[in-house]
Amino acid sequence: MFPEDLVKTGQALVDFCKAGDEAGALAALYSDDAVSVEGAAMPDGTREGVGVAAIRSKQDWWNGAHEVHALDVSGPFFHGNDRFTVVFDMDITALETGARSAMREVAEYTVKDGRIVKEEFFYGA
Repeated sequence: MFPEDLVKTGQALVDFCKAGDEAGALAALYSDDAVSVEGAAMPDGTREGVGVAAIRSKQDWWNGAHEVHALDVSGPFFHGNDRFTVVFDMDITALETGARSAMREVAEYTVKDGRIVKEEFFYGA
């Protein structure tokens, strides 16, 4: 029903996320010029980063600013020939404030030639 490379990429990303291996996912699945778009501005005021280095930097910031107590990864859910979504449910503490909260995030990934070329994140209000 869906292209094999899309299904393999989506499942591999979910497996990497469940294992907590973001670096492995970047190395194995992302295009060098992949684009990452957040639903809201990051602390530096931007919403978009281009390239694996920018995505890695954002991940490093997130990991340094939050303690993740629990993570549940659902998906992948496929759409058409080139996209899938993943739902992330997290129990986190913001290290700067010490505030603990539950967070749900939906991520949509666009795939070309078996590589992730774009990721977009959506949050609840």
